Amino acid sequence: MSLPFDPTAIESGDIGEKRATLEMDHEAAVEHVRETFVDAGFGIATEFSPSEMLNEKVDAGRDPYYVLGACNPNMADRVLDASEKRAGALFPCNVVVWEDEPGRQVVYHVSIMKIARLTGMAPDDEEMADIIADTGELVEDAFGNL
Repeated sequence: MSLPFDPTAIESGDIGEKRATLEMDHEAAVEHVRETFVDAGFGIATEFSPSEMLNEKVDAGRDPYYVLGACNPNMADRVLDASEKRAGALFPCNVVVWEDEPGRQVVYHVSIMKIARLTGMAPDDEEMADIIADTGELVEDAFGNL
């Protein structure tokens, strides 16, 4: 099966890619990101440390890596209706914090709303464009306050 688009032609804006660097230790960065996203209107539906799991299960030797599953209930409700429930397979909107080096953390996020539209899981229509714009404002607010 071939992809319905050329992945090399995708720009970071096409998937709503956001990245920030925080000069603090990993645990403090995770807490700061959690608080910042909650203040921007997201709840944290789930969170876990893949690095801890992989280090324990397969002795991976991974540096700290943490996933915060952020969710804004209003946006989630809207996109479920707009996508005939399919976008739920991408829930929650993950925000990742990884240690680039001791004292320096990278915060990373991509828009599941944009990805759902790009892959055909959600329509390319005005309703979805509004959802993407509204969600994008929330993410911009959060990243602006990191």
